[in-house]
Amino acid sequence: MEIRADGRPPLVLDAGTGARKLGYKLVSEPSREMDLLFTHLHMDHVFGFPFFLPIYTPGYSVRVGVPAFSEDDAREKLGRYLNGIYHPTRLRELPAAVTYAPVRPGRAFTAGAYRVLPFALNHPGGSVGYRVEVDGRSIAYVTDTSPFARPGEGVAAGKEPVKAEARAIEWLTGCDLVVYDTMYDYEEYLEKMTWGHSYPEYAAAICQAAGVRHLVLFHHLPDASDEYLDQLGEKWAAYEGMKVTLAVEGESVEVTGSGGTSTSRTS
Repeated sequence: MEIRADGRPPLVLDAGTGARKLGYKLVSEPSREMDLLFTHLHMDHVFGFPFFLPIYTPGYSVRVGVPAFSEDDAREKLGRYLNGIYHPTRLRELPAAVTYAPVRPGRAFTAGAYRVLPFALNHPGGSVGYRVEVDGRSIAYVTDTSPFARPGEGVAAGKEPVKAEARAIEWLTGCDLVVYDTMYDYEEYLEKMTWGHSYPEYAAAICQAAGVRHLVLFHHLPDASDEYLDQLGEKWAAYEGMKVTLAVEGESVEVTGSGGTSTSRTS
């Protein structure tokens, strides 16, 4: 996903297969700098990184954030995918000016024009979400994660939030836009509770409790048909608590605030 504020270099979140097409778009633009933040390094979130054109473009500055304990740890983790075995290029051979920084949950930092707060999610092997603030607007990216409460407990059951939910609600409070992992429907989630993904009703309950303006359902099941997703979109378009839409590849969503406009684009 790409976030771009008026006249600022982009901030890209994760690098799945869509990163290849996004990379061609970015190098065709005048800007020669960007930030790339990974939520975690499962394959579906890094497939596109070895084919991301900015890292092969001399004179391009790419600042990469990786969930890690140190700069060396961040470089080593990402280097597993560019090591001359799985891809012919090695990380140290990249022509662009690529730098690496560790990301730690709860430790806010600045990425270009953007203030970023990473927070821990509920996913096998660990994952972080990001709250991104710029010019008075806030966008959160929440993938991959299971619900923070068991079925029958917490806000999705109409009860008080459990401790982990209360933290999640705090992270998302007042966000203009939240992109949330809703890979399963509820029945599928019950069958795969430990797989690290959520469902729409849970995302809506958390986001409504946090006062979110616009929820985007994201990380669709790869086997889901267009017909199923169209029906899902129609169902949630009628939701009364807040605006709810489905993420669509290549779609741009404008978030307007007092300081200008930010654009979120799914790739």
